Amino acid sequence: MTRTEKLLAELIALPSVNPAFLPPRHPNAGEKNVADFLAATAARAGLEVEFQNVLPERANVIARLLPRGKIKRTILLAPHMDTVGADGTKFIPQRKNGRLHGRGACDTKGSVAAMLAALCELANSKSRPLETEIVFAGLIDEEHAQAGSRALVKNKFKANLAIVGEPTKLQVVTAHKGSLWLELATRGRAAHGATPHLGKNAIHEMARIVDVLETDYAAQLKKKKHKLLGNGTVNVGKISGGTQPNIVPDSCTISIDRRTLPGETENSVRREITLLLKAKKLLAKISSAKLAPALPLETDFKLPLVQNFLRAANQTKSLGVDYFCDAAVLSAGGIPSVVFGPGDIAQAHTADEWISLAELERGKNLLLNFLKSLS
Repeated sequence: MTRTEKLLAELIALPSVNPAFLPPRHPNAGEKNVADFLAATAARAGLEVEFQNVLPERANVIARLLPRGKIKRTILLAPHMDTVGADGTKFIPQRKNGRLHGRGACDTKGSVAAMLAALCELANSKSRPLETEIVFAGLIDEEHAQAGSRALVKNKFKANLAIVGEPTKLQVVTAHKGSLWLELATRGRAAHGATPHLGKNAIHEMARIVDVLETDYAAQLKKKKHKLLGNGTVNVGKISGGTQPNIVPDSCTISIDRRTLPGETENSVRREITLLLKAKKLLAKISSAKLAPALPLETDFKLPLVQNFLRAANQTKSLGVDYFCDAAVLSAGGIPSVVFGPGDIAQAHTADEWISLAELERGKNLLLNFLKSLS
């Protein structure tokens, strides 16, 4: 068993489910046990360790490897520590056929293990960079509201490049879509179900809106493409209205997920939906359903450090992904960011989450070689 595999197995065995997905005070909720474990591991390797308190009992853990000389640049390694929920057996790591199974194996405790193992190995080698500070930041809350990365930015943390840990199959990603959640509400007039002509059915009005969004609007979005991300998308994911069958419903709401492209904003999306509904003689009140903005990412792949990392990954061009992650938050805070890590997003959040152990080790070695190449 390699040190990286051992580290990952220990991380899987420490449940760190985002509290948003569990009842209050659930024993598997929160990142504290993982943060404490990572801090102890980093301290044993001689790294400078601190906690950044973000929410009650939830803190980012930050470990620094200082250079031999004056700091001229900073590289940030930024995976997240929280996971989605799972039953208790998923927190028992299982090794089968060259894979390690368990909740968080690829999203993103695999990245946590690869990044921290690379940094600890570098700290114990003779290849410590001369002028580059390397910071590992285990972040909280990526799966819900990204409170960890937002706190890092709010506290004016600066770096020349952030490598955000997510399962990318060891491919360097420079663009990802944003995630905009909107709620649309229609109003009607209540009446007895025996005399529906005396009321106005808000669900019927909403049904027409759902059809327009899933057909006309979806087709409209396909006409505008990004070179790495393709087109934006819309999904009506939730509907709620009415109280009982014999009452004409006077209200109905839907929640939609709109995946956005670089350059699109909440205001621009609201405007295009409003104009489309108006053209169809439909009316709905639109409001935001996100706790905080989840913007798209687009990092210039020509930046020297990005180019260096692409070369380290034996990659000639940058890539884009459909999902949203902490990279966009850090980028909006002025830190050029890319996404990278072992594992396949197809395994994330699944009932049988796993990661290839060979890929985990390759990821650690790739990161180590990149960090060693810095002056």
